[in-house]
Amino acid sequence: MILIDFSAIAIGPIASGSVKGEDVNIVRHFILNEIRMYRSKFKEQYGEVVIVCDAGGNWRRDIYPEYKGKRTKSREESKVDWDEAYKSINTVIDEIETELPYKVIRVKGCEADDSIAELCKYTQEFGCSEEVVIVSSDKDFRQLQRYSNVKQYSTYTKKMIIEENPRLFQNIHFLVGDRGDGVPNVLSDDKVFVEDRRQNTLSAKKKEALLADPKALGEEVYIKYLRNKTMINLMEDTLMPKEISKNIIDTFERQDKNHLKGNVLKYLMKNNMRLLIECLDEFV
Repeated sequence: MILIDFSAIAIGPIASGSVKGEDVNIVRHFILNEIRMYRSKFKEQYGEVVIVCDAGGNWRRDIYPEYKGKRTKSREESKVDWDEAYKSINTVIDEIETELPYKVIRVKGCEADDSIAELCKYTQEFGCSEEVVIVSSDKDFRQLQRYSNVKQYSTYTKKMIIEENPRLFQNIHFLVGDRGDGVPNVLSDDKVFVEDRRQNTLSAKKKEALLADPKALGEEVYIKYLRNKTMINLMEDTLMPKEISKNIIDTFERQDKNHLKGNVLKYLMKNNMRLLIECLDEFV
């Protein structure tokens, strides 16, 4: 299974300015070429492509409203017209879902991270018989390498990401938080990022103590540790609602896209993607 983190191939290039988000033809060509490239690279070892997307709503914000709290402000200050960019992106993912032979997972109430994690867990039910590669540079997925059949390939470095100790990585991640997602370290309060304040310093000595015992620095720090664990954890004891987890697997299992294999050429021709037509056999 090739799990492609859709944001990694769609949003990242627009944010960096390498793709003009307002031009749906450019966005479409770029995304389809990325899918072709990763399918061609990994198909022989890992099987077929699954496109995994964020969807509306996010269960984490019900628990921690500050989660990704600065994203809206950052986009408002960006030179990119994100309203137009998202129109282009949504147009393309709608087309992929209805016209192309790849499963698309976008489940309301959760992130692509959650869907990717649930699909990795799903493969465990079958004795790790299916090899999985996650195509994303997101460091959160390192924790999923605790499953022996799961690998990760970075869309940024174009190299495999090897995490020698996924459990230790995960535990450290709980302590230091994730600035990009608005999750502070365990010594800092909930609003430190949204109010543009500096975090309290988490020294190596304190980190070592907390790795040995999350309660080592008292109840207040432990509560923040639990906050971070809830936001970051993708493993078995995640607090994501069970109905969302079930919906992810149901969405995956009910899709049979084989009948759309013959539609790829028509799709590429309709959208005037001449260069990609030359690589038709790499799409199916």
